[in-house]
Amino acid sequence: MKRPSFRRCGHAPGALSLEDQVVVDAFRAMLAAVRDPEPWTPGSAQDIAVRVGPFIERAHPRPGDDHGTEMIAVAVVHPDTPHAAAYLHGHQLGYTNRGWLRCETTAILGAWQPAYAMLTHAAANLLLPNNIGMDPAHYGVHVEARRSDGTSLTLLRLGPYTQTWLACRAADRLNTELSGRAATVIPGLTVIAKDAPFDVSDHESYADPHGVDIAALLADAVAGVSA
Repeated sequence: MKRPSFRRCGHAPGALSLEDQVVVDAFRAMLAAVRDPEPWTPGSAQDIAVRVGPFIERAHPRPGDDHGTEMIAVAVVHPDTPHAAAYLHGHQLGYTNRGWLRCETTAILGAWQPAYAMLTHAAANLLLPNNIGMDPAHYGVHVEARRSDGTSLTLLRLGPYTQTWLACRAADRLNTELSGRAATVIPGLTVIAKDAPFDVSDHESYADPHGVDIAALLADAVAGVSA
């Protein structure tokens, strides 16, 4: 009598298939990375792993704005960045339309490692939630008093503005206030407003521009230096 033969499935005991071994190795690498994350150093320009609810996401710090000990500016990116397919998939899942964000350093797990990729929304093919716990950190407005030798004194910082054009509009308004008297507002100094990246690592030095008269803030700042 001929006995039926059975083929081992992936869950049967015995040696793992090559495909199963790859999955097991990736899972072990992920556990090791979570258990013993690679330390992140402020100012190192490294991509970082940040906690977003129960997930871990890859974030790219804004150059020159990654040295804060309490907060830095980052852009959340697809874990397979910079591959073209990652950009397309990231666009579908909401990774590419958020711009620069304010990231508290307490949310940083450590330096990004590829092993974290399976813990992202992208790996689960899920949309990033609307609220990922990070406020916008796009641009600010700096009002500077410039000396003839090229050095300058910052009189006022406003921000953050969630859109670049909003910061430009605010700077134009302040320059209109200063028009015709920029060289005489403070004797020996030329006062000018300009849009600039919002420095989240020094966010406490900024005045919130929303719901206030920014012209009045400017007048107070100038009066404080002139006094």
